[in-house]
Amino acid sequence: MRRETKEIVREETLDPEDWKSMRKLGHKMLDDMLDYMKTVRGRPVWQHAPDKVKAHFNRPLPQDPQPPEEIYREFVEKVLPYPLGNIHPCFWGWVLGTGTVFGALAELLAASMNTTSAGGYHHCAVHVEKQVINWIKEMLEFPASASGVLTSGCSAANIIGLTVARNTKSGYDLRRKGFQVAQHKMMLYASEEVHSSIQKAVELLGLGSEALRSVPVNDYFQIDLQALKTIITEDRVNGYMPFCVVGAAGTTNTGGIDDLNGLADICQRENLWLHVDGAFGAWVALAPNVRNKVSGMKRADSLALDLHKWMYMPFEIGCILVRNEGYHRKAFSLTPNYLAHGEGERGITGGDSPWLFDYDFLHSRGFRALKAWMSLKEHGSRKYGRLIQQNIDQAHYLAELINSQPELELSAPVMLNIVCFRYVAPDMNDVALDELNKQIVIELQEQGIAVLSGTVIKDKYVMRAANVNHRSRREDFDILVREVTRTGKELTISMKNTRP
Repeated sequence: MRRETKEIVREETLDPEDWKSMRKLGHKMLDDMLDYMKTVRGRPVWQHAPDKVKAHFNRPLPQDPQPPEEIYREFVEKVLPYPLGNIHPCFWGWVLGTGTVFGALAELLAASMNTTSAGGYHHCAVHVEKQVINWIKEMLEFPASASGVLTSGCSAANIIGLTVARNTKSGYDLRRKGFQVAQHKMMLYASEEVHSSIQKAVELLGLGSEALRSVPVNDYFQIDLQALKTIITEDRVNGYMPFCVVGAAGTTNTGGIDDLNGLADICQRENLWLHVDGAFGAWVALAPNVRNKVSGMKRADSLALDLHKWMYMPFEIGCILVRNEGYHRKAFSLTPNYLAHGEGERGITGGDSPWLFDYDFLHSRGFRALKAWMSLKEHGSRKYGRLIQQNIDQAHYLAELINSQPELELSAPVMLNIVCFRYVAPDMNDVALDELNKQIVIELQEQGIAVLSGTVIKDKYVMRAANVNHRSRREDFDILVREVTRTGKELTISMKNTRP
């Protein structure tokens, strides 16, 4: 006997009362979040979620519907008070962007459309992304003929760029035959300061981490060009196949920028691919006083960068540009029958060939471009350049403050927007000073004063302020130095009193 099953349909338009309630809740959410961003300076940068709150997220899967108002209330009580803190003016940990109000609203619009820019199709999300890519090429002086796609971030962009480099320089159809027929082991080169995403990309591409040669750096944390040339020559003699050099436009530890023109000259002479990891430093090209530092970037074969770092856009959005569009498309294009396109101008899939996924390993791609498109129109490239220059000037101001304090010392030259420094105390060896500086970082975080990160330079643990914060003011750095000094003195006394 056939049993009838009642369909469950959830469409807001079918229930006027539900729609009315959701509209009211939506208004409240929007107002709350605007107030949240407006008042960010009055809250701690970061606060530890209590054990009771963390335990709340061990509850079992909900089996039945819950009222949206209750879900939102739970978010306000259990999630919102305990963020990473990177929208705060005193957040300078790692290299995390700050986001903007208009960028957040753009995310709402994109999510409401719930569209994809994976392919071509005849819809405007694709055209928006293509325009954003063209704007990025213009801002960074990359050839108009270059190809590009937006990515989740620079890690994905590095994978794409190095994939094109590997396939192009292999000398055979690597996509079809794989490494099984390779006659020589392919090698690529980067400084010892290169971001870890490069090693991950190398491993994911099947090259093996041993294929990534780590090249020493000079006193400015730039790749040593002479050492690079020597290593390349030795690898050729030993039967290896050099194919790519990775240059850094802004290293994560210190903000160092490799001599990109020097690297381009070597790559041109040695017939190597030049890939530039410009996660945040690529945008120095917009800063009026320092854009010459990345003048060689436009000579790269591929360029990876982020917009959620030094362009202050909400996470997540990055970009890869490839000078030779044909190489880029050849590395990724694969069109099954059900996604055939480019046949005429009628229908959703007509025309506009190639599609964006012909340049990417992803098919499902969200409408990331909208926040970039709206943000670039809201501010204009000149304002972004002034903000980036402001961050750099603030970093140098922080360096001056550090030099004025006898308890503090710079640990590396300030080359861009990153300041590495160390609290020093008399009668303490390096091991004790390492521990002291780690504790200062933790105390500043736990007290909600400021968020710094730590790193190791020349075998010493140092504090690190990475400024990609458009909300920071000079007085925030005055507070930072004052609190670092105070905390350092208190911890020094405590550590001395607890010595055996």
